[in-house]
Amino acid sequence: MPSSILKQQWLGQQNDYLVDAGHGHFLHPDVNDAVKAMQQKAHRDGIDLQIVSSYRSFDRQLAIFNRKWRGEAVLRDAQGNELVFSELSDTQKLQAILTWSALPGGSRHHWGTDLDVYDRTSVHQWSGSFELVEQEYLSEGPCYALACWLEDNMNEFGFYRPFEKNVGGVAREPWHISYKSVASNFELARSENALADALTQSEILGKDIILGQLPSLYQQYVLNKGES
Repeated sequence: MPSSILKQQWLGQQNDYLVDAGHGHFLHPDVNDAVKAMQQKAHRDGIDLQIVSSYRSFDRQLAIFNRKWRGEAVLRDAQGNELVFSELSDTQKLQAILTWSALPGGSRHHWGTDLDVYDRTSVHQWSGSFELVEQEYLSEGPCYALACWLEDNMNEFGFYRPFEKNVGGVAREPWHISYKSVASNFELARSENALADALTQSEILGKDIILGQLPSLYQQYVLNKGES
């Protein structure tokens, strides 16, 4: 991949540098190597570390966003509690979506550097339904051992949790890990103006309210700096 990152790449509109990570997942080649090495150590330690989600394109993120805007998927608050869709204003709906799902063009999953992981064996043995919520990675959940293992081992392989804490933007996501050395280059390439252009040209629902609030949304949710 060239050292200079194109805006189409960080926006999720161009992905020709990605490699097949198996099972329908795609990653940056450097990240794919690191993931495989980390999976091998996890396996030796009795953890079945597998990918839930990796690269997602702009169009895929757009479909997720629009589905939630239409009320076709559950919306939750930052603590994971289900919200009543019919009781939300458009602004509340937008905030609820962005707490858990990024704007198309604003997702770290566009880069091939970030992935969501779970313990496949433990989840299959678990009696509850798996929804990728924080409780599943706490002491009573099927992925608690994985969460602890990541805390102790992921740095060795170059990974960290970009959403380790809820700072008033994106909710805490203990399953989301990022390959820091490559992801940092994408972070530097981001631009609010380029994101605005991409959203303007898209078929995103709620476009007027999103573009009207984009400067604050960009800081709070895309850069994850919380409310100013």
